[in-house]
Amino acid sequence: MSSRRPTLDTVAREVGVSRATVSNAYNRPDQLSERLRAEIMSAAARLGYAGPDPVARSLATQRSGAIAVMLDRGLSAAFSDPALSIMLDTLASTVDTGERLLVLMPGGPHGGGPSPAAVARVHADVVIAYSLPDNAPAITAVHQRGLPLVMVDQTGADVRVADREGASLAAQHVMSLGHRDIGIISLDMSADGHTGPVSPQRISSAEFQVTVERLNGYLDHLPPSTPVWEASASTRELGREAAAWLLAQSPRPTALLCMSDELAIGAIRAAREIGLGVPQDLTIVGFDDTPAAAWADPPLTTARQDLLEKGRQTGEQALRLLDGRPPAEPVTIPVTLVVRASSGPVPARRLAR
Repeated sequence: MSSRRPTLDTVAREVGVSRATVSNAYNRPDQLSERLRAEIMSAAARLGYAGPDPVARSLATQRSGAIAVMLDRGLSAAFSDPALSIMLDTLASTVDTGERLLVLMPGGPHGGGPSPAAVARVHADVVIAYSLPDNAPAITAVHQRGLPLVMVDQTGADVRVADREGASLAAQHVMSLGHRDIGIISLDMSADGHTGPVSPQRISSAEFQVTVERLNGYLDHLPPSTPVWEASASTRELGREAAAWLLAQSPRPTALLCMSDELAIGAIRAAREIGLGVPQDLTIVGFDDTPAAAWADPPLTTARQDLLEKGRQTGEQALRLLDGRPPAEPVTIPVTLVVRASSGPVPARRLAR
């Protein structure tokens, strides 16, 4: 028996039909009678032919049916970051027709997006850039390849969240409760892995648009001297570390504005570890309104972005480009404030000082 792998031509010779007819059995079955297609598929199975090579087919058609999503950091964030996970889940549901592929492209360990070499290799028809730095080389690489691009949560975005407006709502809320000594727990400002307090110079050179918008929304209502601690990732442990530092400052904050719910939940833990009650001694406000916010102890006051709508809108934009239609008008997802039990009036003893 020949050791050569069977091909489309092998099956065609076996059945006594043309190569095109065998191809139609796989790619355009409606063009054949049920009897002829069954005969071709039976011969293919007997010969050990698994079907047309998908790589060869995509090279011939110049289409893969794949949508690539460029992330700012490693793949684990797609599963560990609740806000990103919810958005990606809805994006996947929107584009899933049984024929589409979703390719996740990780960034480096400290963010920044995929390398230009990874962009050059990816086999995709449309690319989604999700919250990359404004100067990310990956975006330039996509433009150089001439691939259609959907931008999400960054400068010039096709789909963005009203981050500044949402942060402004959060700041106004804590101010209305009488708080004046306020600290900020920030998302990362640049893709260099920095964690810790930040200087005005670092703030002025921030590269992540989401961070810039949320910080500006807070500082629209707070003095420039407001202490800011930067977390290199949206995790509870970093939120706990940030809050521990902020609560050691003098004067000690009576409220913390956190750029994610995960950071805020970590801050609640830090407050408890030094004997502070939330909200009796410390008000904490998050951002996103992931499911964990409502289940936190106490339930978390937070700026709510519609993560499901963001995923759906991103998927719809990608499908338009995949179908060769012109891009839709940019979409802004509104943000509302959800008030729960983690926010309360400034403690009376602080009002009296």
